[in-house]
Amino acid sequence: MARDTAAPAKTKTLTPQQQRMADCNKQAAGKAGDERKAFMSSCLKGETPAVSAKQTQQEKMKTCNADASDKKLKGADRKAFMSTCLRGETH
Repeated sequence: MARDTAAPAKTKTLTPQQQRMADCNKQAAGKAGDERKAFMSSCLKGETPAVSAKQTQQEKMKTCNADASDKKLKGADRKAFMSTCLRGETH
């Protein structure tokens, strides 16, 4: 019996690490070889600027949210971190 391949795909929520990987991949566009490898390594460690000039507010929110979750921030600490991160200041 043939399977129905036209079934709608379920949308999967990305984990913070998966989101960071996706964000770093977007930022690494145009880089190749050792340059890309070095960039991805530092980006995934959070060593690159969190917010690029081209990043939209929605992208900033996703990135900052993922970083806050990775750091397990709660309450006032999370609020302060998010405020600083969304302004594009280093954290």
